[in-house]
Amino acid sequence: MRRFPHAGSVLALCFVVSLLFGCRKSEEAKSAAAPNPPAAPVAAAFQVKQIDLGTAVDANKKVTAPTSNFKPADTIYVSIISEGAAPSMTLATRWTYEDGQLVNEDKQTIAPTGPAATEFHISKPDGWPAGKYKVEIAANGKPAGSREFTVAD
Repeated sequence: MRRFPHAGSVLALCFVVSLLFGCRKSEEAKSAAAPNPPAAPVAAAFQVKQIDLGTAVDANKKVTAPTSNFKPADTIYVSIISEGAAPSMTLATRWTYEDGQLVNEDKQTIAPTGPAATEFHISKPDGWPAGKYKVEIAANGKPAGSREFTVAD
């Protein structure tokens, strides 16, 4: 019977080579696989964060002259600052005088995708009667806050 003196070395070398190529293919397969896309951040639910009153607003619908004391000839602005996202949200204002007498109601439908400002205003060419007023804010029919203010000469 003939013996191969290097048979063990050849087998060991084949084993090492197959391990190297096997590992290399697995590393190439891992690097060739498409990376997982980052998870999309979950948008926060819509909520009213702040309600500001004033006599002027800027192009971003934010109050630039804040006050809660108005003169009879003033236009009265309310800026509703919100956060979060919603495919459709109806913001409504209800303006009242003294004992709840309705002054005005208005609403706007918005589709916020993050921080936003929504503006409403009222004016009266012949002047507001002196007294206490209130503006109530609702988001999709649910109370979202209110602000009281006064009109005085």
